[in-house]
Amino acid sequence: MSFSRTKIIKLSPIKQMELLASKIPDVISLAQGVPSFDTPEIIKKAALKALNRGVVAKYSLTYGLPELRETIEQKLAEEDMYYDFEKEIIVTAGSIEAITASLISIIDNKKNEVILFSPSYTSYPEAVKVAGGQPVFVNLIEGGLALSQSKGWQIDFKNLERKVNSRTAAIIICNPNNPTGTIFPKEDLLKIAELAWKRKFFIICDEVYKDFVYDTRNYADLHADLIKETQSARGSASDQRNTGQRESAFFSLAQLPELRKIVIRVFSLSKAYAMTGWRIGFLHSDEENVKEIIKVHDALVTCAPVISQYAAMAALDFADQEIEEFRQKYQARRDLICQHLDELSDFFSYQKPQGSYFVFPRITRSARGSDIERGSRADLMTRRARGSSQRESVSWRFAIDLLEKAHVAVVPGIAFGPSGENHIRMSFGRSEKDINEAMKRIKEYFSI
Repeated sequence: MSFSRTKIIKLSPIKQMELLASKIPDVISLAQGVPSFDTPEIIKKAALKALNRGVVAKYSLTYGLPELRETIEQKLAEEDMYYDFEKEIIVTAGSIEAITASLISIIDNKKNEVILFSPSYTSYPEAVKVAGGQPVFVNLIEGGLALSQSKGWQIDFKNLERKVNSRTAAIIICNPNNPTGTIFPKEDLLKIAELAWKRKFFIICDEVYKDFVYDTRNYADLHADLIKETQSARGSASDQRNTGQRESAFFSLAQLPELRKIVIRVFSLSKAYAMTGWRIGFLHSDEENVKEIIKVHDALVTCAPVISQYAAMAALDFADQEIEEFRQKYQARRDLICQHLDELSDFFSYQKPQGSYFVFPRITRSARGSDIERGSRADLMTRRARGSSQRESVSWRFAIDLLEKAHVAVVPGIAFGPSGENHIRMSFGRSEKDINEAMKRIKEYFSI
């Protein structure tokens, strides 16, 4: 008997920090990316109505409820993405199930490497390992770190091209990026698409934060030609379908029909609609890709939770106003946490997030202190959290020390890949009250 595959898989460091935090009273957590909002009433009422009608007790089709997939098809069309609900959309148990099912489908003995940008979401490497693959990190280039600068983390294309080889099966792009809040510009995404097409590997687009884009006028300036280009390419028929369409500054590779054979796009309702506990999302791709992924999806979960599928239908149909309210509140919270970080400029430098609800400040040498540098005080909890090897990580020791002394939970930057070291991730998905209290404690931690 052996657990050889799971021996190399690690529990998400985010979950580890939450577990440690649960053992300390009065902790304010800026660690896990859970919205502070409740699921909108219109969604809960739809789920309750479905429950009372007696339609949620049985499995749905493996692809998902037809009426939900048709709703998804219509929603995608509003965003200039055109996919057949019968053949090209799968309703999944959240985005990570969609990603894992996709990876299991495309990784084989000849192509087993998956490119991951660093920093990027902590569960990607483990999902790759579950699928029998090998994560290959490509470090993003950290933009200028002047106070409040927002150039973002940029793609190092020379390094990316060096890492791609005949074994490359896929690249995962989280956009807007978790943990940095960077939005990758259209021109960079097109470069990746060109490389993927040439070298024959898939692009998995994880766009769960696409509804939370801030300073949209600035971002739209970078991509002002997007709507004109896509409408011009598709002609008058497209013009008719786009009647009443709300323009978006966000660009997705799934908007380009010529890329549909290599692009698998993933979306979750967890963040956008405050539905993390409902475990509901979807993926869409070319029919030939979906034919293969559905086999794995069926083997893993049979179908997504049916009550959540009815809730998702209401969310997509009726909750646009709630999403915009969430976005505005997150933008205000982003500005709030950045204001606090400005007051901690001796200890953190950061780039203002363009999207998501995370900020990823760098820990300055002044913030580390002798205990953090030597690792003397935080070693015990660090060993409990991740193993003795993590004693070498400044970000782990800092996060543990902050948890012990200030009762504030954050995520160590090393959890997001090698270039995340010397950073921490803070979520401003929490309430303003929690953000203010957490930052007050951090200031007291530094005795200011």
